Amino acid sequence: MKSEFPSEINPNEFGHEVSEPAVEQFQQFNQVQDIPAEEIDKDRSQTIEINIAALSALTGQVESLKVQVEERSTQYMRIAADFENYRKRTSKEKEEIDLQVKRNTITELLPVVDNFERARSHLKPQSEGEMTIHKSYQGVYKQLVECLKRLGVAPMRPEGQQFDPNLHEAVMREATDEYPEGTVLEELVRGYYFGDRVLRHAMVKVATPKEDVSSSPEDSV
Repeated sequence: MKSEFPSEINPNEFGHEVSEPAVEQFQQFNQVQDIPAEEIDKDRSQTIEINIAALSALTGQVESLKVQVEERSTQYMRIAADFENYRKRTSKEKEEIDLQVKRNTITELLPVVDNFERARSHLKPQSEGEMTIHKSYQGVYKQLVECLKRLGVAPMRPEGQQFDPNLHEAVMREATDEYPEGTVLEELVRGYYFGDRVLRHAMVKVATPKEDVSSSPEDSV
């Protein structure tokens, strides 16, 4: 059967000129029509294989990048945790150092407080001038005590309590029947707390039981 379309067409046979781009497109169409179907299928298969290989390579790169991101994230979390532990440790150490400095400073001031208390117990103002001096002294002592309170220092009140070696230091003992054994009878040197810790142990006098002394009858002659 003879084709209805001529194999070659003269672009100028319709009585007018055809533009060069149109001629080039027509020639390319004829060239494509001349390519065997086997070659087209082969080129298509090669293109698909190339695309599959490229896609596989990209997939591998994506997986590798995901692994690297996970490793970096793990390292970041580990570094962040180490830094947080370091920050907490240094903060705690700083607090301990500050606390120790305060303890040492206040401990150095306690003998001054002791001397104030001893002097107060011995002062017996008689005249108006002595009373004025006594009031001035009491004002200074009160100011010192209030300052210690603001720093967290509190005095112990051991009288009447059971002796506790964690809080008290027994320097005297007194035999008595009025109090149970081990009762603190008197605080000789005041002890102090610093917050919830012992700043200085109290020196105390502790009750001990009296020994029963039985007299033996004399032998009669």
